[in-house]
Amino acid sequence: MKNNELISAFGMLPDDFREMGCPGRPEHVFGRIQRVSGWHSGRPNLRREILRWMEGNVDFSLPEIVEACSSLDGATRVLLSLSDGEHIEAVHMPREVNNPRVTLCISSQVGCGMGCVFCATGVMGFVRNLTAGEIVGQVHAMLNALGPTHPHQVTLVFMGMGEPLHNLKNVHRAVRIFNHTCGLNISTRRITVSTCGIIPGMDSLSLMRPRPWLAISLNGSNDEQRQELMPISRTYSMRHLRLALDRWGLNPREKLLIEYVLIEGINDKHEDAEKVAKWLGNLGRVSNVNLIALNEFEGCKYKAPSPETQANFASILKKNGCFVTIRKSRGKDVRGACGQLAMNVADI
Repeated sequence: MKNNELISAFGMLPDDFREMGCPGRPEHVFGRIQRVSGWHSGRPNLRREILRWMEGNVDFSLPEIVEACSSLDGATRVLLSLSDGEHIEAVHMPREVNNPRVTLCISSQVGCGMGCVFCATGVMGFVRNLTAGEIVGQVHAMLNALGPTHPHQVTLVFMGMGEPLHNLKNVHRAVRIFNHTCGLNISTRRITVSTCGIIPGMDSLSLMRPRPWLAISLNGSNDEQRQELMPISRTYSMRHLRLALDRWGLNPREKLLIEYVLIEGINDKHEDAEKVAKWLGNLGRVSNVNLIALNEFEGCKYKAPSPETQANFASILKKNGCFVTIRKSRGKDVRGACGQLAMNVADI
């Protein structure tokens, strides 16, 4: 973003409004902007005096939803246009039919520079970081258009486009905004940041407050295998990644999330499961291992393993004391599942 561009009102905290001289009580202004349930006609309900001040002082625009593709399973892949013409994708996932609770899978970057070969976003490459206002704005755009109206029904996962820890400053500012008691007041237990293993970023995030939950995209049982799938492993080995998880230090009632994309003939064998369980060690009992069958995309040379292979892999981890979930991918029929987000704006 250019230095002379106005800061987004959606990326501001109460102290920012105070320091910029916004009329009205800063906490009140912040709350009116952040609490989507109190908006009128799709916009924050603010006094004319405050609206006049905002003209020329802040950017009051939201990312625009230009496409919303609904899946047969209830998920919706959302394409959003940013103010500079770039686009991002996010996913709106109700827990189940008639359940008001929703998980929003949100983006932190336009594209991604990590180059993970099983991920469409990684294949498309990196364009730029999102600002805190754009990160928050995508959530508000979806809440306004698709619901829910009450923030206690919302869970946020930074598992969309981008590597969040390569945009840590803006990601954590967004976490502060989401968590603020005068705003959406979303508990950090319902905010998860996923990383492919950027160890310096993990160490920094571990010390930040409020601190969201951490998810690690593992996807390999040894360094050679992981390097084939995830170039970041050439910089940060699995040994150093494991040490970083020890340094993270779990708070009471907190769990680590270990994400493992199963790929046929690559990382889905019996010995792979045994190695992953050994690598986790005692963390296997305080982590949730999410097994995810590869979601194929155009140009992907890999395949998903059979349901039987997935179940066998899970059973080996369980026998070794790990808590395991085979995640059911949502939105596959609209290209909105894990690893499939890579918008083709030319088709819009």
